[in-house]
Amino acid sequence: MSSILADRLADRVDAVIGVDTHTDTHTAAVLTPVGTVLAEITVPATAEGAAVLLAWAGRQTTARGTGRRAWALDGARCHGVGLLRVLRAAGEEVLEAPKPATGRRRRGGKSDALDATHAARAVLAADHVATPRTDGDREALRLLHVCRRHYSDTRTATINLFKSVILTADDDLRTQLRGLSTLRQIQHATTLTTTDTGDVLDQLRRTQLATLAEQILTLDRLLKANLTQIRTLVDKLCPTLLNQPGIGPVTAAITLTAWSHPGRFRNEAAFASLAGVNPIPASSGRITRHRLNRGGDRTLNSALHTIAKTRQRCHQPTKDYINRRTNQGRTPAEITRSLKRYIARQIWRTLEATA
Repeated sequence: MSSILADRLADRVDAVIGVDTHTDTHTAAVLTPVGTVLAEITVPATAEGAAVLLAWAGRQTTARGTGRRAWALDGARCHGVGLLRVLRAAGEEVLEAPKPATGRRRRGGKSDALDATHAARAVLAADHVATPRTDGDREALRLLHVCRRHYSDTRTATINLFKSVILTADDDLRTQLRGLSTLRQIQHATTLTTTDTGDVLDQLRRTQLATLAEQILTLDRLLKANLTQIRTLVDKLCPTLLNQPGIGPVTAAITLTAWSHPGRFRNEAAFASLAGVNPIPASSGRITRHRLNRGGDRTLNSALHTIAKTRQRCHQPTKDYINRRTNQGRTPAEITRSLKRYIARQIWRTLEATA
């Protein structure tokens, strides 16, 4: 899922600095290329602490060779994002520490210093190391997308609550709203006024329905503005992506966020692996087969699935491909998996060439 190095990391650096990042502190450990711990330090998670850590690393590595070093950050785009920005500004080589296997996470104890050591050793042992995603427009797209998901989930929950309140309303109110579409019900609810009957429950129900309706309309406006901002950024970063069949602004934003920058992935197979659409061998004896990859970035996988399903409905070459593969005895799940793998290859080539 990352850019490949011409040779192994251990062959071209004098030290690897693993960092376990947290909200208040960062703990670092300097390791030799063979994994021996040389020194450890804990600094505050501030700009001043990052400067201290950078100076300390320079002294540690220069004293033991040419000063060539690489950094392995645990949580590079989370608690370690401030340190990541300082290191990149200083021209340091920064790598993303692989996530440890579940069974090995607590083996041998747990501490910040041990986690920093594990991060460095994981990078040294990896065949392919990942570089953290970039800031700028890519981070803006990510922020817009996570906000959009929040708006969408909140809108769905609010509509469900709105419908449940209508379900238990009085007959007169239910008659007013019966037969209307959801949008018309929401619009009508904003005009509801309390009655003079003195029924506290009826007044409260009408007030809450009007409030929920206003919240839904507000979320609709936020989603519309959010989509406009996403489209603007996608047009700026890679307008040709929207020319591909089945790809809209939201799915394009997800793929751009995952791809991040040129050279992050060694090839299109690495991008497919990140998306969880690469076939996993599951053969045994006389049986030769592949299974679905359940790992990877599931948000990116979901975006590719949406693109594949859209093409199945309205893209004639995709329809022809499905008919051909069906006649060959492939199941719908196998066909969809193959489509998602092809789409991942197509998107990666488009992004590498034009983004």
